[in-house]
Amino acid sequence: MSDTGTGDIVITGIGLMSPIGIGADAFWQSLEAGQCGFRTTEHLSFVATPDCIGGEVPGFNEKSARNEHLKAVRKQIKVMCREIQLGVASALQAMTHAGLEAGSVAPERIGVDFGANLMSSPPDVLVDAAVATIGTGAEFDYSKWGFNGGDRFKGMEPLWLLRYLPNMPGCHIGIAVDARGPNNSLTQDESSGGLVLAEAANIIRRGRADVMITGTTGTKLHSVKACQHTHWDKLAEGPAGERCRPLDRNRRGEVVSEAACTLILESRSHAEARGATIYGTLLGTGSSCVLGIDGGAGEQQAIEQAAAMAMRQAGISAADLGHVNTGASGHLTRDAFEARAIRSILGSHADSTFVTAPKSYLGSAGSGSQLTEIAASLLALNHGVIPKTLNFESSDEETPLNVVSGEHAKTSNGIFLKTSVTRMGQSSAVVIGV
Repeated sequence: MSDTGTGDIVITGIGLMSPIGIGADAFWQSLEAGQCGFRTTEHLSFVATPDCIGGEVPGFNEKSARNEHLKAVRKQIKVMCREIQLGVASALQAMTHAGLEAGSVAPERIGVDFGANLMSSPPDVLVDAAVATIGTGAEFDYSKWGFNGGDRFKGMEPLWLLRYLPNMPGCHIGIAVDARGPNNSLTQDESSGGLVLAEAANIIRRGRADVMITGTTGTKLHSVKACQHTHWDKLAEGPAGERCRPLDRNRRGEVVSEAACTLILESRSHAEARGATIYGTLLGTGSSCVLGIDGGAGEQQAIEQAAAMAMRQAGISAADLGHVNTGASGHLTRDAFEARAIRSILGSHADSTFVTAPKSYLGSAGSGSQLTEIAASLLALNHGVIPKTLNFESSDEETPLNVVSGEHAKTSNGIFLKTSVTRMGQSSAVVIGV
């Protein structure tokens, strides 16, 4: 992830489809008010979370997608699952937020770099096709799957596969805005956001694009995925607004959610030439992969290595950081790995450097999380504050951190480190200055 060129890369547009609001203004209003985004799901009639509560994007449904958020590509909605729809909607919104109208940049100078999770289809999509394979013994016959043809599979979506391919957000976005430059897709779960930022920035530095539409989309609030996470991890219970307690000694577990965020990247010279508003500067990026059988020690080391790389590229030390935006989710064990990593990264500054955990508002959305959390720091810093962490009372005794709680922290230091890691030990880190 090392640079092959020089020059500032800046952020000029933010598109958000999140549990605390659609669009930068609504997102900031909820963040400023300390309002979390957990509620009983409406899109899913049932989901395997306590009381069917999760971080659902409010007001986003088939009707609003066709008539508002995806109006420009409404004919393509039939081949987009919900995750793809959220990603494309965030990208179109970001282009508008950046003031990039159609034709303002040559199509071959606009690229797309987008991250996503592996996507799962809802069980009901395959019910009729599965029933068609059941023989007289009422058992699933694998030899018949996919070979019966004809009306035996009439209940299956004709373009089923296209609806769930993780490279399709980038494809739909490229078509929608006529972006003919580099177009890449990444599927690295929670670390996807930092990786697409690094790749997109280097594409601009190499002179292959002037504008990069850089985003991620993801969900754990899904009829299949929520069941998986209920099996793997403890999901938090209790009043919706009090469930997610990242880094807190008495944390209860994760809250699953959905989200998509797109950041528009440009070289500073290109952005200034067109009079764009600049929301932040990408100072450094880093990545690491430390595989561990249990994921534990691997996560801590991966975070430390990715952060060290990002800070070295940015040319800063721990003393220069205004805050750390952590990926902590309230997980009973994984938060401790991240807390130890942060203390290691900050060294003697660990007790004084502010730390914030946006998942207390947003929940865990897989690959949709990292950029959405970066947007939280970007928007807050543009208002002179570091966002507080909801529901935080006290750190683990072994790994105390200076977590912002109670009120947003006023600051004049706009440099922050964003960390993120997957349960398999894949980490990406980003340093941004506002």
